[in-house]
Amino acid sequence: MTYRTGVMAVAVACSFAMPAIAEPITKPVTIAVLNDKSSVFSDAGGVGGVIAAQLAIDDIGGKVRGQPVVLLGPDHQNKTDIGVNLARNAYDQQGVDAIFDIGNSAISLAVQDLARERGKVLVHVGSATADIFGKACSPTGAMWLYDTYSLAQGIAKAVVQQGGDTWFFITADYAFGIAMQAEVSKVVTAAGGKVLGAVRHPVGTMDFSSFLLQAQSSGAKVIALANASGDTVTNIKQAREFQIGEGKQKLAVLIFYLTSVHALGAEATQGVQYLEGYYWDNDDASRAFGKRFAAKNGGKMPTHSQAGVYSAVLHYLRAVEASNDNDGLTVMRKMKATPVDDFYAPGARIREDGRLMNDMLLAEVKKPSEVKGEWDLLKITGKVKAADIMRPIADGGCTRLDPPLK
Repeated sequence: MTYRTGVMAVAVACSFAMPAIAEPITKPVTIAVLNDKSSVFSDAGGVGGVIAAQLAIDDIGGKVRGQPVVLLGPDHQNKTDIGVNLARNAYDQQGVDAIFDIGNSAISLAVQDLARERGKVLVHVGSATADIFGKACSPTGAMWLYDTYSLAQGIAKAVVQQGGDTWFFITADYAFGIAMQAEVSKVVTAAGGKVLGAVRHPVGTMDFSSFLLQAQSSGAKVIALANASGDTVTNIKQAREFQIGEGKQKLAVLIFYLTSVHALGAEATQGVQYLEGYYWDNDDASRAFGKRFAAKNGGKMPTHSQAGVYSAVLHYLRAVEASNDNDGLTVMRKMKATPVDDFYAPGARIREDGRLMNDMLLAEVKKPSEVKGEWDLLKITGKVKAADIMRPIADGGCTRLDPPLK
C-alpha cells in the first residue's frame, strides 16, 4: 500500500479520454482522497480523510483480487483550478480508478464533469451541493454524507416550528453557501417564516463584524450561518462578541463538525443543534472506529466527513472485489446493488441518481457541566430518516439515471 500527498503540477490542456474498457483486476487499484489539507476546510476532512481511507484499505486486507491498493492524497488547497487539474492528472496520468471526498462544492461539480467523461468513479463526501445528484449527476458519481436539500429539510423546519420565523443569512460566496441559503429559504418560507435579508462573504474571511452588524440590525430572530468549517468557527467566535446567540437572536448553524465544536469549546457552542452523519460516541461500533482513528490521528476523533470517507472507500473496494472489474460504471452499479455494511450507514443503499440514502443524527452540543472528556461534546437527541429529508429523484433534474446491476 502506498500513500503519496502533495500538489502536483499538471498540464491544463483538456483531455477527452474514452472510458476504460472493462477488464479483470490485473494491476494495483489506485484511489485518491482529494480534499483541502492546508486551508480553511482541512480540519473537517484533510489528512484525516486519508487516514480514514487507509483504515478501510486495512480492513479489506490491503488488496483486491490479489492486487495492492494504492492510496494518493492530493491537496486542492480549496482552489477550483488546482482541484480540477489534480483530478485530471489523477485520472489521466496516474491511473487513479476512483476519487473520494473533495469537500468543496465548486470543485466537486467541476470534477464530476471529468469523471463522467472518463467513466471514472467519484464519491463526494464533504461537498454538499444537491446538484451533484441533481442536474449535474453522473452514472459513476455518488453523494455520501449531507447535501443542501437534506440539511435544509432537517434543520429549518424544526427551527421555524420552535418560533424562529424570521431569518437573515451570512453566506459563504461559493456553490455550497449559495445553494444552502436557497434551499433553507424555500423551507423557511413554506413553513410560514420570512427571510429578511442576506449577505455573502469570501471563503477564509477573518473579520465578520460588518456582516454580523447587518444581521443584527435586521431584527431577524434567526441568523443562519451558511458557511462551513473554519469560516463557521470564526463566525461563531465573533458572533459571541456581539452577544448574538445569547438573547432574542439565535444562531442556526447549517453545517458543522465535531472539530469545530472542539475548537470553539462547549461554552461558546452549547445548545447548538445540527445534523451529524456520524458521532464517535453514538454506539459500540462508532466508538470502536473512533478509537482506531484517534490512535492514528494524534488523539483527534473523526468528523462525520472523515467517517464517511472510510465508509465510501470500504464500499467501493468491496464492489471492485465482488465484480472483479475496474470499469467505473460496472463498479458503481455493483455499489448501487449492494447495501452498505458498516457502522456509518448500515443497510443504506445508493439510489439510481447516486444519492446514498443514509439516516442522519440530530446532535446538540452539551453544556460545559455535561462534558466528561475532551471529545465528549455532543448528545444525540434523535435520528432523522433518509426518506423524510432526501429530495425525491423526480425533483432533482437528473437526466443520467443509471440502474444498478441485478
